[in-house]
Formats: sequence, structure tokens, C-alpha cells
Amino acid sequence: MKQIEGGVTAAKGFQAAGVEAGIKYQNRRDMALIYSTRPCAAAGTFTSNVVKAAPVLWDKELVENSPFVQAVIINSGIANACTGKQGMDCCKTESRCAGELLGIPESAVLVASTGVIGMQIPTERITDGIRKLAAAKAEGPEAGLDAAKAIMTTDTVPKQIAVEVELDGKTVTIGGMCKGSGMIHPNMCTMLGFLTTDAAISKEMLRRALRADVADSFNMISVDGDTSTNDTLLILANGLAGNREITAEGEDYDRFCEALHFVTVYLARKMAGDGEGATALFETKVIGAASREDARTLAKSVICSSLTKAAIFGHDANWGRILCALGYSGAQFDPENVDLYFQSTGGSIHIYGNGTACDYSEEEATRILSAPEVTVLVDMHMGEAQAAAWGCDLSYDYVKINADYRS
Repeated sequence: MKQIEGGVTAAKGFQAAGVEAGIKYQNRRDMALIYSTRPCAAAGTFTSNVVKAAPVLWDKELVENSPFVQAVIINSGIANACTGKQGMDCCKTESRCAGELLGIPESAVLVASTGVIGMQIPTERITDGIRKLAAAKAEGPEAGLDAAKAIMTTDTVPKQIAVEVELDGKTVTIGGMCKGSGMIHPNMCTMLGFLTTDAAISKEMLRRALRADVADSFNMISVDGDTSTNDTLLILANGLAGNREITAEGEDYDRFCEALHFVTVYLARKMAGDGEGATALFETKVIGAASREDARTLAKSVICSSLTKAAIFGHDANWGRILCALGYSGAQFDPENVDLYFQSTGGSIHIYGNGTACDYSEEEATRILSAPEVTVLVDMHMGEAQAAAWGCDLSYDYVKINADYRS
């Protein structure tokens, strides 16, 4: 497996575009298209929030029941959430318009939205935007990057990746892009994410791979503890790589899942590190846990702790906040048997063990915590299970960004 240039257009047969449609923003790209020249098997995972945006409801229906999918239309600026019948009508209008322009059934068009909750999307603007997208769609990394930029809201950088892996003697590509920096919290899927692959894989196995993967990728990140109404992760597979179709578990399926996980973890980490107002990616690795579920629970508890996140922002080795977050996670353990370490490119330091603080240098700890990526390593000494979770520090700018987000 190797990482290559590009994102959603890296796989064979995929095109993309990003255009200015004026949905809410002015003078910036705010609509994106992903299009496959061939019908695709599709799978998706969606928000666990009881309040679900219209595009989530639309996509859940199509992913389950449509015989194939061939395009995704995405807008930023307005979430199309809590918009009633008009919101669902907007999804149908988008799909019908895109279907007519692309020459595919409207049941083959997925939609996604991100932005302010409660606002209605201007129908004329979005259909004009779809016309621009259809005219602009193209292959190549530039088109993929345009799409990645168009789905951004408070994101500071576009997020995309592509990898190649050999399956059945054929080169298979998986590409992806995502957005998200606020209203990010584990519970599927904490963002908008779009994955494309030219692998030949059945819908059933594609769904199985995606649902298994998110437990240790996108469901292991948090920025602010808020699970969005619009969280959506979609994957499209068009089979153009020419490998023998994956219809059951085996070596090719395992290799596909390994490459998929590389892509999703990369994107998940990019989202966590680009949290609103963030100055550092904050990772927690739990090793030696009694079970995988305990490891996940413990790791997420630490990266979700506002007090710990604030300490990371201040480069303060306040290990008591970490131990506290472990303690209220719900997992059972002996605090006298836990070891805590801070790690970064600046080094590693043992800060807690045998039930008390270690003899460490505060100055060295501060230096380690001043790196742009910081890891808390937690050794439970209870078993072989492990997990990692990703978040970010909590800065003054987070409040500033969210205090006037609507305006």
C-alpha cells in the first residue's frame, strides 16, 4: 500500500468539481460534486442524533434501497436541518436536477449539506450551482481539491488523501475527502466524509467494511462533545480497477480494509487537528486494557475532557485531569496500577505511576506539550487490548468562533 497524490478523483472513473453558488457564503466555493462514469455500489453511516437533517434521511433511504449510486451533490453554508417538508423537497429537487444533467436516475444521486441549522436552502441557487458543477466536472487532482475546498465551513484547510493497494494482481485506489472542525463528537460520524474506490466489491461487503472501520476511526474523534444533525460518511465503489469482485472475507477483503482504515484514520486525525480554534492535535493511546471496548471508552473519555483539553492548550502537565477522566469513563481499573506518559516529537516523559506522581521535570513536560501533536499514553496493565482516540486542545478562539457562527 502506498499513499499517492489526490483525493476523491484518484480512483479510476471518478470526476469532481467545486463551484461558487452563493448558498450562504460569497466569493468562495460552496458546492461540490462527486461523479462516477460507471454505476457504483454504495454504503454509508450516519449521525446517531435523533434530530437528523433532510439529506441524512434522503441518503439513508437511497443507500439501503437504490440499486446503484453514481453521484453526490454537497453544499456548505446551510445544513438543511430542521427544515420540514421543504427540506426534503430540496433534496428531491437536487437529485432530479443532477440526474437530468448527468444522465442518470435521480435515485442514483446522493446529497449532503453542512452549515447553519434551521435555514432553508434557496432552490434557484442550488439548481444553478448543480448546473455549474455538471459543466465543470473533471478528472484529476485539481478537480478533487476544488471539491474538498467547497465543502469546508469553519475548516482552515481542505482534507483529502488517496492510497493504492494491490488486490488480485490489480492496482486498486481508495480516495477520500472530509470536512469538519466543530460540532464534532464520536457517535458516527462526526462530519461529512466521502470515499471513492475503483475496487470491485459487493454492496454487502462494502457496508461491512465501512461499519467495522468507523469504530476505530471517525468514532474515535471529538472536538467539542456535540454530535451533529448532518453527520454522514459515504463510500462509492465502481469496480473499474478490474479485480475479482470481493464477495466474502479473505485476503483481498483484509487488504482492502487495511487500506480503507489508513484513509479513514488519516482523515479523522486531520479533522481532530483542525478543530475550531485548535493549536494542537491531542491523541490518547490506551494500551494494556482488559478489553477493546474498555480501551476505546478510556481513550475517548480523556480526549473529550474539557479540562484536559484546556491543559493541553496551556502546555500544562496536569495529569490529575487525565486520571480523573479515566476514572469517570465507566471502565473499571486499579488507579494504583496505571502508568501515564506525555509524548511528542519533543520526547517522552513518565508522569504518573504506582498511584502517585513521578519525579519529572515540569520544564521538560511543558516542552513536550508545546509540540503541534501531543500524545497521552495510558498503560492499564490489565490485558492486551488497545485503542486510540483523537481530539484537540481547547483555546480561546473556540468560543470566539462559535459565539457568532450564524452571523
